[in-house]
Amino acid sequence: VQLQASGGGLVQPGGSLRLSCAASGGFFSTNVARWYRQAPGKQREFVALITSGGTRNYADSVKGRFTISRDTVKNTVYLQMNSLKPEDTAVYYCYSMDTWGQGTLVTVSS
Repeated sequence: VQLQASGGGLVQPGGSLRLSCAASGGFFSTNVARWYRQAPGKQREFVALITSGGTRNYADSVKGRFTISRDTVKNTVYLQMNSLKPEDTAVYYCYSMDTWGQGTLVTVSS
């Protein structure tokens, strides 16, 4: 299994980004997919998950601002991030099928 994350970048506070995580060698439709993030000098932390049945769960810090979704045709999981804050700055990783994606950097700064 390989996971390819993309979509990170520099955005101003209050802005939006959408991260993507494309899978090969496995299917999101039958597995839980998670997003984590790791800010400089901090431990990696859970952000969001979506189960094979479509149930979603979020960290309190992103609830109401981030949305995790899945496209089973494209075999891709997304993380829509709105109302971004400087404290959302981190490398974001997708995780599924015992595999980590390579991470994509999100920087929220004016």
